Amino acid sequence: MSTIQFIHSGWAYIVLLVLIIATFNALFKFFGNKEFDAKDFRISLFALITMHIQLLIGIILFFLKDYFTTIKEVGGMGEVMKNSELRNLIVEHPTTMIIAVALVTIGYSKHKKKLVSKPKFKMLAIFYTLALILVLAKIPWKLWFS
Repeated sequence: MSTIQFIHSGWAYIVLLVLIIATFNALFKFFGNKEFDAKDFRISLFALITMHIQLLIGIILFFLKDYFTTIKEVGGMGEVMKNSELRNLIVEHPTTMIIAVALVTIGYSKHKKKLVSKPKFKMLAIFYTLALILVLAKIPWKLWFS
């Protein structure tokens, strides 16, 4: 389990970096009225792929940590929700990150349906920015800087 935790934590740095690059690329090119090219496609695709890999690692980790036993031990979900640390680990972080992955997936899918550059960058900018905000809000910063 510690290996999976290490991979999940380490991969998170890559995910964050790639998501920031993809988001700012879409924003700058949208507002700069630039043409969408193969590099832009690869950047947005790489963000999608890294986020999905992180999601899979996170799901594996969630089940390896056996939070279901933890929930039983503390007296149920009502008690988990009263404990901010457990609530974050078991509910808030996973749910928020799943939503962020869904937003990236939706943005990527929608951008492919657009035929010209401006709408492509608009879809990526909107959905990737929302995903980035969620990711930044739920990164366990205390663990990253301790």
